[in-house]
Amino acid sequence: MKLHLVALNPTDSVTAGFLPAAARLGLDVTLFTDRAEPHKAAYAGGDAAPARIVECDVRDFRALAAAMAEGPAPDGVFSNSDHLQTQTALAADWFGLPGKDWRATLRAKNKALMRRCLADAGVDRVASAELGAGQDPASLAARELPYPCVVKPREGVASEDVYLVEDEAELLARCREIRERTPDVVLVVEEFLAGGLHTLETLGDGRVRHVLGGFRTRLSPPPTFIEEALVFDPEPPAGPAAQVLAALDALGVGFGACHTEFVVGGDGRARLIEVNYRIIGDQCDLLLQDLLGIPVFEQVLRTHLGEPLPDALPRRTDLRARVEYVCADRAGTLLSAPAAEDLVDGTGAGAGSGSGDGVRLAYRPLRETGVTAPLTGTNRDYIGVLRAIGPGQEAVDAAVDRFLAGRSWEFGA
Repeated sequence: MKLHLVALNPTDSVTAGFLPAAARLGLDVTLFTDRAEPHKAAYAGGDAAPARIVECDVRDFRALAAAMAEGPAPDGVFSNSDHLQTQTALAADWFGLPGKDWRATLRAKNKALMRRCLADAGVDRVASAELGAGQDPASLAARELPYPCVVKPREGVASEDVYLVEDEAELLARCREIRERTPDVVLVVEEFLAGGLHTLETLGDGRVRHVLGGFRTRLSPPPTFIEEALVFDPEPPAGPAAQVLAALDALGVGFGACHTEFVVGGDGRARLIEVNYRIIGDQCDLLLQDLLGIPVFEQVLRTHLGEPLPDALPRRTDLRARVEYVCADRAGTLLSAPAAEDLVDGTGAGAGSGSGDGVRLAYRPLRETGVTAPLTGTNRDYIGVLRAIGPGQEAVDAAVDRFLAGRSWEFGA
C-alpha cells in the first residue's frame, strides 16, 4: 500500500515514530515537503527512510494535491504537522480517501474559530478578541478585556509568543514586541483560564474514539508558558474528560490522533486551552508507544488507510511515567552536555512492574554542543528530554531526580 506523508521540517514523531511504523506495516512511503534537503539528511542510511521525497509547496493545498496527482494514487494521506492538517485533509478528500474533516482541522488550528465554535455550541464561552495583521495594537484599548489575560498567535504552536499580561499597558507592549518579530501574525487576546494544566490523548476513526490517557503538565513561571515536565495520567478524571470529549464533538474532531490541552479549575470544570489535531509531540508520543503496550503509531496510520479501530483498545494502566525537559536558562553557547543514554534505575524496583527491576530512562539531547542560541521563552529552549517509565510515580520521580542531579549542562557566553 502507498502512503503519502506530508511534513515541514523533520521531527522525532516522524523520524522515530511514524516512518518506522510505516516500515513495519510494509508501506511504500512518499514524503511531500517544502524542505527536501533536511529530510534527506535526517533519513540517510536509515532503515525506515521514505522511498522517495517530493519537494512542493505543502502549505498550499492546491500545489500539494497537484504534486500528489503526478504519481501513483495513494492509499492513505497523512501528516503529523500542526501547520498542515487542513491541507492534508483536503488532499485526502481529493483522492476520496479517509481523513479529517477540513472544517474541523481549521477550527482546531485557528484559536479564534475554536472559541467561536464552542461558544455557538453552548459548550464554553471565553472572553477574547482578535488583532489583525494590519491593526494597531492600540485598538485593543476599546475592548472590554478581563485582566490578567493571555496574548498569543491565532495559529501558533510550541508556546511561541504566548504571554500572560496583567494590564492594558503590558498587553499593548507585548503586542508591539511580537509584531516587531512577526509583522504578519494575527493575534488572539483572551481571558486567563486558571487551573491545573492537563492533556487528553485520543484516537478515533470517526466511529469510535479511544482515550489513551493524559498528562498533567508543569509550566514555567509567568509570563511565559513553557512545558517543563509532563506526568502521565492513565485514567484522567471522568468528569473533566467527558467535558473535553463533548467539546471535541462540537468542533467535529474525532478522526485520527488528537492532543487536547485544558485546565481544570477549582470547580472541577474543564476548559479548553487548545486542540492539536495530531499526536502529542516532544517525545511524549514515543513514551506512549513504550508505556501503553499498543502500537500507537501503527494504529494512527492504519486509521488513515481506512482500517477501523477495534471497539476495545486494551492498554496498560499499571505503569507510571514522566517526561522532563532540560531547558536552557540563559542565551549562549552550549559547551557540554550529556550524550544520549538508555538505562535502568534499579533503585526503583517494584514487583509486577513489567519493566524489569526498576525505572527505564531514555535521555535524548535536543541541542548539539557548540550551538549558540538566544533564550526564547518557548520550547526552542529545550536542550534535552528525559523519558522515564516505572512501577510507581514515586519511583519514577526519584529516578528522574537522580539522573538530572548526576549530570551537568554548561553554557558559555
